[in-house]
Amino acid sequence: MPELPEVETVCRGLAKPFTGQIIASAHVRRPDLRRPFPRGLVKNITGRKIASVTRRAKYALLNMDDGSVLVLHLGMSGRVKILPPAQARVYKPETHDHFLFTSARGHMMVLNDARRFGQVMWFKSEDVMAKDPSFATLGPEPLSNEFSGPALLAALAGKKTAIKVALLDQRVVAGIGNIYASEALYIAGIKPTRAAGSIRADEAEALVAAIRQILTKAIESGGSSLRDHRQTNGEMGYFQFEFAVYDREGDGCARCGKPIQRLVQGGRSTFYCPACQK
Repeated sequence: MPELPEVETVCRGLAKPFTGQIIASAHVRRPDLRRPFPRGLVKNITGRKIASVTRRAKYALLNMDDGSVLVLHLGMSGRVKILPPAQARVYKPETHDHFLFTSARGHMMVLNDARRFGQVMWFKSEDVMAKDPSFATLGPEPLSNEFSGPALLAALAGKKTAIKVALLDQRVVAGIGNIYASEALYIAGIKPTRAAGSIRADEAEALVAAIRQILTKAIESGGSSLRDHRQTNGEMGYFQFEFAVYDREGDGCARCGKPIQRLVQGGRSTFYCPACQK
């Protein structure tokens, strides 16, 4: 599933051609993805100007000039393609292109989702969106000032669940997924099976710093392309070439040389160094 860096990359790709532009036309090519498309979606967004493109957790937010918000969630395999006017004019939608819109200047956005675990939502206002179950319980953004050592320590207090599993809980911190949780724990030197409630104040500070570091680097690299993720221009992300532990079972740890190990937590693979992470 695309995580924060991949979605941030998509948002930045959308922002350049579409910010300040009017949606001239839109097309929904099937009734649903993971959930049905919002009723009246095409009518609600056609003619609206995109004021800004932002991100919340793993959601891309297209904020309209009337205060409404178009939300894209990529699910497991979704990707956003942006076509310049010359290509958009002759583009023939592919099988898994489920939602498209075109700006008055001719740029086209295409949401392609082969497995259909993605989602498109529309909200009349930010206040309405904030109360929706998808957003109401989200934790702090990991790159914001709201996310700090003390804040993380408070969120983990008393939790018996493993720290790796806790980091995937979007109520604890928003946007982190399997890849970046493994990488951040390695940088911070924390074993992924540790009880979340056992994390000390100094470890929480180190983990916050590690999360910020790994997410910032991943965004700069355009995210990680393991299967489906592509940047909006079709190029791969490149952060997978910088993984320290993720998907590197059996490889030598860059710090100590001992083999990276893999275990399954909550049905997901975790990668770590048993010598460097305590």
